[in-house]
Amino acid sequence: MIQSYSNYTTEQKDDVLVIGLFEGEELHNDVVSMNSEFAAQIKKIKQTNSLTKIHTLGAITTEVVYLVGLGKKDHASIEQLREKIAECGQQLKKDRVQHVGFLASSFENDAISLDDVAVIIGESIALSQYEVLHYKEKTNQVEKQLESITIYGESKDSNLQEAGELGYLYGTATNRARALVNLPGNLLTPTDLAEEAQTLAEQHQFELDILEREDMERLGMGALLAVAAGSDQPPKMIVLSYKGDPSSKETIGLVGKGLTFDSGGISIKPRENMHAMKMDMGGAAAVIGAMDIIGSLKPKVNVLAVIPSSENLLNGSALKPGDVIRSLSGKTIEVRNTDAEGRLILADGVTYAKQLGATSIIDVATLTGAVLIALGECTTGAITNNEDFMEEVLEASAETGEWIWRLPSYQPYKDMLKTSDVADLNNAPGRNAGSITAGLFIGEFAENTPWVHLDIAGTAWQTKATHFGPLGGTGAMARTLAQIVLNKEE
Repeated sequence: MIQSYSNYTTEQKDDVLVIGLFEGEELHNDVVSMNSEFAAQIKKIKQTNSLTKIHTLGAITTEVVYLVGLGKKDHASIEQLREKIAECGQQLKKDRVQHVGFLASSFENDAISLDDVAVIIGESIALSQYEVLHYKEKTNQVEKQLESITIYGESKDSNLQEAGELGYLYGTATNRARALVNLPGNLLTPTDLAEEAQTLAEQHQFELDILEREDMERLGMGALLAVAAGSDQPPKMIVLSYKGDPSSKETIGLVGKGLTFDSGGISIKPRENMHAMKMDMGGAAAVIGAMDIIGSLKPKVNVLAVIPSSENLLNGSALKPGDVIRSLSGKTIEVRNTDAEGRLILADGVTYAKQLGATSIIDVATLTGAVLIALGECTTGAITNNEDFMEEVLEASAETGEWIWRLPSYQPYKDMLKTSDVADLNNAPGRNAGSITAGLFIGEFAENTPWVHLDIAGTAWQTKATHFGPLGGTGAMARTLAQIVLNKEE
């Protein structure tokens, strides 16, 4: 899919060549050497800050060139470059281009290395090519799809093909997560999610264990079982294990919320937009996407992925407001709101990860609507009990461009969880600080284990199309979770 050459020559036969142009800068040497008349044509329009498509009319072998306006060179950032390459990817898809070349050296500046450019090309093109599977009579098959990406440029530090392939892996694994999020609830039940985990395990030789309802009953997973009681679909506790460093005692646990459909239960949600609640397993999807990257790159790190999965529906056996349940940890919970179910299944997921040997834990979940109000669709909310671990997460998120904002965890917020007269914890102490108390509820089960909670209720689903893809699932945090693990190898 991805190849690289040290220099561009006019004999290259790409369908499209993509060139970056910085405002006010001289043309790149490779552009000048193409053809003097053609270079002069490019120079006339190089002040633009948009994508311009021009036909070469035989000036070079490639028939079409995309000129990507990058603005001022000293102002250009990696975030801006991601956006520009994704915009280019959208145009490539629209034009049904099969073979594209990127003059990578025309995109670099003091803040963006050639390796960065190659990674971003691979990642952003993969993300921008994603399409949501539909079920209309019209076929999903596209007549022509992108088949190859060629990166032109020479790096002193690494192989640009490898860098491009790394970015493409990050993008395609994120797309795998997106595809899961976009599946209708009737096509992605907990059983289906377990089958996806089995496919992933076979692909990367992970150890796999799937707990059934009787296993959960035997172990005492009362919180997960309580949420699942309202559905005819059996719950699953999915465990994937990767032992990249058997000699190490350290294991990072990735715990993803796998609520494959959320009606709210007896505390039922409004009917408007309830159809989108198929995305409530976005945390599980992120973990699966991350494990896809980890399985492909095989870092020398031990990773444990735990996915508690169920539906939250309502029948005669459904969890009721006022019920008291006993979690796997032994802590009791008064259920004030059955729509605060994600924290319940994650309570047992986090406890089980600890029991299986996780020495640090990240849980990721579409947990609260409150985080959407606070941070919108572009930033994930976070809570932690360990500042050093939080810094590792923030560092990884900066590398992947997935923004995270740390929320406070002062004692008064924790005290709000203890307002039940009949149980150890209250699962829904009120609207005030809703995202914070929801995260800290999970933290009660992490206890002293270094832990970070990521609330992706805003970032897991985009309500309008962007250059990175259509309305729907985003695969948020798949890349960041993988990057956290990879950074531990350094």
